[in-house]
Amino acid sequence: MWAGLIALMMSPSTSPRFFTEREVARHCTKDSCWVLMGTRVYDVTAFLRMHPGGEALIRSRSGKDVSQAMEGPPHRHSENARRWMEQYYIGELDRDSGTEAQTLRARNKANKQTEGEKAQQTTEAKDEDERDPYSLCSPVDLDKDLVDWRKPLAWQVGHLREKYDAWVHQPVDRPIRLFGNPIMEAITKTSWYWVPIVWLPIVFYLSWHCYTTLAQGTTRLALTSGFSIPVHKYFFPVLFMMGWFLWSFIEYCIHRFVFHMKPPAHNYYLITLHFLLHGQHHKSPFDGSRLVFPPGLASLVVAVFYMSINCVLPDILGVCVFVGGLGGYVVYDMIHYYLHYGSPKKGSYLYSLKAYHVKHHFEHQRSGFGITTTFWDHPFNTTIPDEKF
Repeated sequence: MWAGLIALMMSPSTSPRFFTEREVARHCTKDSCWVLMGTRVYDVTAFLRMHPGGEALIRSRSGKDVSQAMEGPPHRHSENARRWMEQYYIGELDRDSGTEAQTLRARNKANKQTEGEKAQQTTEAKDEDERDPYSLCSPVDLDKDLVDWRKPLAWQVGHLREKYDAWVHQPVDRPIRLFGNPIMEAITKTSWYWVPIVWLPIVFYLSWHCYTTLAQGTTRLALTSGFSIPVHKYFFPVLFMMGWFLWSFIEYCIHRFVFHMKPPAHNYYLITLHFLLHGQHHKSPFDGSRLVFPPGLASLVVAVFYMSINCVLPDILGVCVFVGGLGGYVVYDMIHYYLHYGSPKKGSYLYSLKAYHVKHHFEHQRSGFGITTTFWDHPFNTTIPDEKF
Protein backbone atom coordinates (compact mmCIF):
# COMPACT_ATOMS: atom_id res chain seq x y z
CA MET A 1 0.00 0.00 0.00
CA TRP A 2 2.75 2.46 0.97
CA ALA A 3 4.72 1.72 -2.17
CA GLY A 4 1.67 2.53 -4.27
CA LEU A 5 1.06 5.80 -2.46
CA ILE A 6 4.68 6.87 -2.78
CA ALA A 7 4.78 5.93 -6.44
CA LEU A 8 1.65 7.97 -7.03
CA MET A 9 3.15 11.04 -5.36
CA MET A 10 6.48 10.55 -7.18
CA SER A 11 4.88 10.53 -10.62
CA PRO A 12 4.46 14.23 -11.42
CA SER A 13 1.57 15.38 -13.57
CA THR A 14 3.87 17.80 -15.42
CA SER A 15 7.45 17.65 -16.66
CA PRO A 16 9.88 18.14 -13.77
CA ARG A 17 12.16 21.14 -13.43
CA PHE A 18 15.89 20.50 -13.77
CA PHE A 19 18.69 21.88 -11.60
CA THR A 20 22.48 21.71 -11.84
CA GLU A 21 24.62 20.38 -9.00
CA ARG A 22 26.09 23.85 -8.55
CA GLU A 23 22.62 25.37 -8.26
CA VAL A 24 21.51 22.80 -5.66
CA ALA A 25 24.71 23.35 -3.64
CA ARG A 26 23.98 27.09 -3.37
CA HIS A 27 20.84 26.41 -1.32
CA CYS A 28 22.53 25.64 1.98
CA THR A 29 21.11 28.20 4.44
CA LYS A 30 18.26 28.16 6.92
CA ASP A 31 16.30 30.41 4.55
CA SER A 32 16.76 28.08 1.57
CA CYS A 33 17.83 24.50 2.17
CA TRP A 34 17.78 21.87 -0.58
CA VAL A 35 18.82 18.22 -0.45
CA LEU A 36 19.03 15.34 -2.92
CA MET A 37 17.77 11.78 -2.94
CA GLY A 38 19.47 10.28 -5.94
CA THR A 39 18.60 12.69 -8.71
CA ARG A 40 15.48 14.04 -7.00
CA VAL A 41 15.71 17.55 -5.55
CA TYR A 42 13.84 18.59 -2.40
CA ASP A 43 13.39 22.02 -0.86
CA VAL A 44 13.21 21.16 2.86
CA THR A 45 13.40 24.73 4.16
CA ALA A 46 9.93 24.50 5.71
CA PHE A 47 10.86 21.24 7.45
CA LEU A 48 13.96 22.49 9.28
CA ARG A 49 12.12 23.42 12.49
CA MET A 50 10.12 20.20 12.45
CA HIS A 51 13.00 17.79 11.96
CA PRO A 52 13.38 15.61 15.09
CA GLY A 53 17.14 15.64 14.69
CA GLY A 54 17.26 19.43 14.65
CA GLU A 55 18.08 21.98 11.95
CA ALA A 56 21.85 21.45 12.06
CA LEU A 57 21.58 17.81 11.01
CA ILE A 58 19.77 18.69 7.78
CA ARG A 59 21.82 21.79 7.06
CA SER A 60 25.03 19.77 7.36
CA ARG A 61 23.71 17.70 4.45
CA SER A 62 22.28 20.60 2.40
CA GLY A 63 23.05 20.31 -1.29
CA LYS A 64 24.05 16.67 -0.81
CA ASP A 65 22.49 13.26 -1.32
CA VAL A 66 20.67 12.09 1.84
CA SER A 67 19.74 8.63 0.54
CA GLN A 68 22.20 6.85 2.85
CA ALA A 69 21.13 8.97 5.84
CA MET A 70 17.50 8.00 5.18
CA GLU A 71 18.47 4.32 5.32
CA GLY A 72 20.52 4.69 8.52
CA PRO A 73 22.21 4.05 10.81
CA PRO A 74 21.55 5.51 13.29
CA HIS A 75 17.92 5.77 12.15
CA ARG A 76 16.13 4.05 9.29
CA HIS A 77 13.35 6.39 8.20
CA SER A 78 9.86 4.91 7.95
CA GLU A 79 7.65 4.77 4.86
CA ASN A 80 5.58 7.54 6.41
CA ALA A 81 8.68 9.71 6.65
CA ARG A 82 9.51 9.02 3.01
CA ARG A 83 5.97 9.83 1.98
CA TRP A 84 6.21 13.07 3.98
CA MET A 85 9.46 13.89 2.16
CA GLU A 86 7.67 13.89 -1.20
CA GLN A 87 5.77 17.00 -0.16
CA TYR A 88 9.00 18.97 -0.67
CA TYR A 89 9.94 17.59 -4.11
CA ILE A 90 10.72 20.40 -6.57
CA GLY A 91 12.54 18.78 -9.50
CA GLU A 92 15.39 16.66 -10.85
CA LEU A 93 19.16 16.92 -10.93
CA ASP A 94 20.57 17.34 -14.45
CA ARG A 95 23.78 15.30 -14.76
CA ASP A 96 23.61 14.44 -18.44
CA SER A 97 24.98 17.55 -20.09
CA GLY A 98 28.73 17.94 -20.58
CA THR A 99 29.05 21.58 -19.50
CA GLU A 100 27.28 23.96 -17.20
CA ALA A 101 26.03 26.01 -20.15
CA GLN A 102 24.63 22.93 -21.89
CA THR A 103 22.97 21.86 -18.65
CA LEU A 104 21.37 25.25 -18.21
CA ARG A 105 20.12 25.29 -21.81
CA ALA A 106 18.60 21.82 -21.42
CA ARG A 107 16.99 22.73 -18.14
CA ASN A 108 15.61 26.01 -19.42
CA LYS A 109 14.18 24.28 -22.47
CA ALA A 110 12.36 21.75 -20.30
CA ASN A 111 11.12 24.51 -18.00
CA LYS A 112 9.76 26.59 -20.89
CA GLN A 113 7.78 23.65 -22.20
CA THR A 114 5.71 23.61 -19.05
CA GLU A 115 5.69 27.34 -18.34
CA GLY A 116 2.18 27.87 -19.68
CA GLU A 117 0.82 24.90 -17.76
CA LYS A 118 2.48 26.03 -14.51
CA ALA A 119 1.12 29.55 -14.95
CA GLN A 120 -2.35 28.07 -15.29
CA GLN A 121 -1.83 25.96 -12.13
CA THR A 122 -0.67 29.06 -10.24
CA THR A 123 -3.81 30.92 -11.27
CA GLU A 124 -5.98 28.00 -10.20
CA ALA A 125 -4.10 27.81 -6.89
CA LYS A 126 -4.72 31.49 -6.21
CA ASP A 127 -8.40 31.10 -7.02
CA GLU A 128 -8.59 28.08 -4.73
CA ASP A 129 -6.83 30.00 -1.94
CA GLU A 130 -9.40 32.77 -2.20
CA ARG A 131 -12.23 30.26 -1.84
CA ASP A 132 -10.69 28.18 0.95
CA PRO A 133 -7.62 29.22 2.99
CA TYR A 134 -7.09 25.61 4.12
CA SER A 135 -6.78 24.12 0.65
CA LEU A 136 -3.20 24.35 -0.55
CA CYS A 137 -0.89 23.85 2.40
CA SER A 138 0.36 20.47 1.14
CA PRO A 139 0.19 18.34 -2.00
CA VAL A 140 -2.83 16.34 -0.88
CA ASP A 141 -4.56 15.12 -4.02
CA LEU A 142 -7.88 16.89 -3.62
CA ASP A 143 -9.50 14.70 -6.27
CA LYS A 144 -8.17 11.29 -5.21
CA ASP A 145 -8.02 11.50 -1.42
CA LEU A 146 -10.60 9.54 0.54
CA VAL A 147 -12.12 12.74 1.95
CA ASP A 148 -12.92 16.11 0.40
CA TRP A 149 -10.41 18.56 1.89
CA ARG A 150 -12.41 21.48 0.53
CA LYS A 151 -15.09 20.71 3.11
CA PRO A 152 -15.00 20.27 6.92
CA LEU A 153 -13.67 16.82 7.80
CA ALA A 154 -15.49 16.08 11.07
CA TRP A 155 -18.58 14.64 9.44
CA GLN A 156 -16.74 12.86 6.61
CA VAL A 157 -14.27 10.59 8.42
CA GLY A 158 -16.95 8.31 9.88
CA HIS A 159 -17.82 7.16 6.37
CA LEU A 160 -14.29 5.83 5.79
CA ARG A 161 -15.17 2.77 7.89
CA GLU A 162 -12.41 0.12 7.59
CA LYS A 163 -10.20 2.56 5.63
CA TYR A 164 -10.13 5.09 8.48
CA ASP A 165 -7.28 3.59 10.52
CA ALA A 166 -4.84 3.50 7.60
CA TRP A 167 -5.92 6.94 6.34
CA VAL A 168 -5.61 8.73 9.68
CA HIS A 169 -2.06 7.42 10.15
CA GLN A 170 -0.85 8.79 6.82
CA PRO A 171 0.27 12.24 8.03
CA VAL A 172 0.09 15.38 5.91
CA ASP A 173 1.58 18.84 6.34
CA ARG A 174 -1.52 21.01 6.18
CA PRO A 175 -4.10 22.43 8.61
CA ILE A 176 -7.39 20.63 9.11
CA ARG A 177 -10.79 22.25 9.14
CA LEU A 178 -13.12 20.25 11.38
CA PHE A 179 -16.35 22.28 11.26
CA GLY A 180 -18.05 24.60 8.84
CA ASN A 181 -19.43 26.76 11.63
CA PRO A 182 -16.74 29.38 12.39
CA ILE A 183 -17.55 29.48 16.12
CA MET A 184 -17.31 25.70 16.53
CA GLU A 185 -14.11 25.70 14.50
CA ALA A 186 -12.58 28.45 16.64
CA ILE A 187 -13.39 26.55 19.85
CA THR A 188 -11.28 23.59 18.68
CA LYS A 189 -8.17 25.75 18.18
CA THR A 190 -5.83 27.00 20.89
CA SER A 191 -2.52 28.85 20.78
CA TRP A 192 0.10 27.30 23.05
CA TYR A 193 0.44 30.37 25.29
CA TRP A 194 -3.15 30.08 26.56
CA VAL A 195 -2.20 27.00 28.59
CA PRO A 196 0.22 28.85 30.94
CA ILE A 197 -1.96 31.99 30.90
CA VAL A 198 -5.03 30.08 32.12
CA TRP A 199 -3.53 27.43 34.40
CA LEU A 200 -0.28 28.76 35.89
CA PRO A 201 -2.00 31.45 38.02
CA ILE A 202 -4.17 28.69 39.49
CA VAL A 203 -1.10 26.50 40.13
CA PHE A 204 0.74 29.37 41.87
CA TYR A 205 -2.26 30.41 43.97
CA LEU A 206 -3.11 26.89 45.12
CA SER A 207 0.56 26.16 45.87
CA TRP A 208 0.73 29.26 48.09
CA HIS A 209 -2.60 28.33 49.73
CA CYS A 210 -1.44 24.77 50.47
CA TYR A 211 1.93 25.82 51.83
CA THR A 212 0.52 28.53 54.13
CA THR A 213 -2.22 26.20 55.37
CA LEU A 214 0.26 23.47 56.22
CA ALA A 215 2.50 26.10 57.85
CA GLN A 216 -0.20 26.73 60.47
CA GLY A 217 0.64 23.32 61.94
CA THR A 218 -2.97 22.19 62.40
CA THR A 219 -3.12 19.64 59.58
CA ARG A 220 -3.06 16.00 60.62
CA LEU A 221 -3.45 12.79 58.66
CA ALA A 222 -5.67 10.27 60.46
CA LEU A 223 -4.33 6.73 60.08
CA THR A 224 -6.86 5.15 62.45
CA SER A 225 -9.77 6.46 64.49
CA GLY A 226 -7.47 7.14 67.42
CA PHE A 227 -4.15 7.85 65.77
CA SER A 228 -3.03 10.64 63.44
CA ILE A 229 0.25 12.23 62.40
CA PRO A 230 0.98 15.92 61.80
CA VAL A 231 1.65 17.11 58.25
CA HIS A 232 4.14 19.98 58.23
CA LYS A 233 4.74 22.53 55.50
CA TYR A 234 7.91 20.69 54.50
CA PHE A 235 5.74 17.87 53.19
CA PHE A 236 4.24 20.12 50.49
CA PRO A 237 6.98 19.45 47.88
CA VAL A 238 6.55 15.71 48.45
CA LEU A 239 2.77 15.91 48.02
CA PHE A 240 3.21 18.16 44.97
CA MET A 241 5.54 15.67 43.29
CA MET A 242 3.15 12.82 44.13
CA GLY A 243 0.49 14.68 42.19
CA TRP A 244 2.90 15.26 39.29
CA PHE A 245 3.81 11.56 39.24
CA LEU A 246 0.12 10.62 39.35
CA TRP A 247 -0.55 12.92 36.38
CA SER A 248 2.18 11.19 34.35
CA PHE A 249 0.25 7.92 34.79
CA ILE A 250 -3.05 9.59 33.82
CA GLU A 251 -1.31 11.14 30.80
CA TYR A 252 -0.19 7.68 29.68
CA CYS A 253 -3.63 6.11 30.22
CA ILE A 254 -5.51 8.85 28.37
CA HIS A 255 -3.10 8.72 25.44
CA ARG A 256 -3.12 4.94 25.19
CA PHE A 257 -6.68 3.91 26.04
CA VAL A 258 -8.71 6.97 24.95
CA PHE A 259 -6.75 8.74 22.24
CA HIS A 260 -5.55 5.50 20.68
CA MET A 261 -8.65 3.41 20.99
CA LYS A 262 -9.34 1.64 17.69
CA PRO A 263 -12.94 2.49 16.83
CA PRO A 264 -15.00 -0.29 15.19
CA ALA A 265 -15.08 0.10 11.43
CA HIS A 266 -18.88 0.01 11.38
CA ASN A 267 -19.39 2.67 14.08
CA TYR A 268 -19.62 6.11 12.45
CA TYR A 269 -19.92 7.97 15.76
CA LEU A 270 -16.91 6.37 17.48
CA ILE A 271 -14.75 7.02 14.42
CA THR A 272 -15.87 10.66 14.43
CA LEU A 273 -15.19 10.95 18.18
CA HIS A 274 -11.73 9.43 17.79
CA PHE A 275 -10.89 11.85 15.00
CA LEU A 276 -12.03 14.85 17.02
CA LEU A 277 -10.11 13.75 20.14
CA HIS A 278 -6.83 12.67 18.59
CA GLY A 279 -7.09 11.35 15.04
CA GLN A 280 -6.88 14.83 13.55
CA HIS A 281 -3.57 15.33 15.40
CA HIS A 282 -2.08 12.21 13.82
CA LYS A 283 -3.37 13.20 10.38
CA SER A 284 -1.87 16.70 10.68
CA PRO A 285 0.84 16.49 13.40
CA PHE A 286 2.24 19.96 12.69
CA ASP A 287 -1.01 21.91 12.85
CA GLY A 288 0.14 24.33 15.56
CA SER A 289 -3.38 25.42 16.47
CA ARG A 290 -4.29 21.95 17.75
CA LEU A 291 -1.23 20.80 19.68
CA VAL A 292 -2.51 21.75 23.15
CA PHE A 293 -5.83 21.20 24.91
CA PRO A 294 -8.42 23.99 24.64
CA PRO A 295 -8.96 25.28 28.22
CA GLY A 296 -12.66 24.44 28.10
CA LEU A 297 -12.04 20.77 27.30
CA ALA A 298 -9.11 20.58 29.72
CA SER A 299 -11.25 21.96 32.55
CA LEU A 300 -13.46 18.84 32.35
CA VAL A 301 -10.45 16.56 32.85
CA VAL A 302 -9.11 18.82 35.62
CA ALA A 303 -12.49 18.75 37.42
CA VAL A 304 -12.65 14.94 37.33
CA PHE A 305 -9.04 14.76 38.58
CA TYR A 306 -9.82 17.12 41.48
CA MET A 307 -12.99 15.31 42.57
CA SER A 308 -11.29 11.91 42.41
CA ILE A 309 -8.40 13.02 44.62
CA ASN A 310 -10.76 14.67 47.12
CA CYS A 311 -12.59 11.38 47.51
CA VAL A 312 -9.35 9.70 48.62
CA LEU A 313 -7.46 12.37 50.59
CA PRO A 314 -8.74 14.86 53.16
CA ASP A 315 -9.22 18.50 52.14
CA ILE A 316 -5.85 20.27 52.11
CA LEU A 317 -3.83 17.12 51.40
CA GLY A 318 -5.99 16.45 48.36
CA VAL A 319 -5.44 20.01 47.13
CA CYS A 320 -1.67 19.60 47.53
CA VAL A 321 -1.66 16.50 45.36
CA PHE A 322 -4.11 18.08 42.90
CA VAL A 323 -2.00 21.18 42.31
CA GLY A 324 1.01 18.96 41.61
CA GLY A 325 -1.02 17.09 39.02
CA LEU A 326 -2.21 20.37 37.50
CA GLY A 327 1.38 21.56 37.25
CA GLY A 328 2.27 18.29 35.57
CA TYR A 329 -0.49 18.82 33.03
CA VAL A 330 0.81 22.31 32.13
CA VAL A 331 4.31 20.89 31.62
CA TYR A 332 2.84 18.06 29.53
CA ASP A 333 1.09 20.42 27.11
CA MET A 334 4.15 22.67 26.81
CA ILE A 335 6.49 19.73 26.20
CA HIS A 336 4.11 18.26 23.64
CA TYR A 337 4.10 21.51 21.70
CA TYR A 338 7.89 21.77 21.93
CA LEU A 339 8.37 18.20 20.71
CA HIS A 340 6.63 19.19 17.48
CA TYR A 341 8.13 22.62 16.92
CA GLY A 342 11.24 22.91 19.09
CA SER A 343 14.85 22.12 18.22
CA PRO A 344 16.37 20.59 21.38
CA LYS A 345 20.11 20.17 21.66
CA LYS A 346 21.36 16.81 20.47
CA GLY A 347 21.99 14.44 23.36
CA SER A 348 19.58 16.24 25.71
CA TYR A 349 16.57 14.65 27.38
CA LEU A 350 14.16 16.65 25.21
CA TYR A 351 16.07 15.57 22.10
CA SER A 352 15.47 11.91 22.94
CA LEU A 353 11.82 12.62 23.76
CA LYS A 354 11.33 14.39 20.43
CA ALA A 355 12.84 11.48 18.49
CA TYR A 356 10.68 9.06 20.49
CA HIS A 357 7.49 11.02 19.86
CA VAL A 358 8.17 11.47 16.15
CA LYS A 359 8.63 7.70 15.85
CA HIS A 360 5.24 7.31 17.53
CA HIS A 361 3.63 9.56 14.91
CA PHE A 362 5.32 8.22 11.81
CA GLU A 363 6.00 4.57 12.50
CA HIS A 364 4.84 3.15 15.85
CA GLN A 365 1.32 4.42 16.47
CA ARG A 366 0.51 1.44 18.74
CA SER A 367 3.38 2.08 21.13
CA GLY A 368 5.37 4.95 22.58
CA PHE A 369 2.48 6.56 24.49
CA GLY A 370 4.62 8.51 26.96
CA ILE A 371 4.96 12.23 26.18
CA THR A 372 6.79 13.89 29.09
CA THR A 373 8.42 10.60 30.10
CA THR A 374 8.80 7.10 28.70
CA PHE A 375 8.60 5.64 32.24
CA TRP A 376 5.13 4.09 31.98
CA ASP A 377 5.84 2.51 28.60
CA HIS A 378 8.24 0.10 30.31
CA PRO A 379 5.97 -1.66 32.86
CA PHE A 380 3.15 -1.81 30.30
CA ASN A 381 5.45 -3.12 27.55
CA THR A 382 4.64 -0.37 25.03
CA THR A 383 8.14 1.00 24.48
CA ILE A 384 9.15 1.69 20.90
CA PRO A 385 11.61 -1.07 19.94
CA ASP A 386 15.21 -0.18 19.22
CA GLU A 387 16.12 -0.25 15.55
CA LYS A 388 18.27 -3.10 14.33
CA PHE A 389 20.74 -2.63 11.49
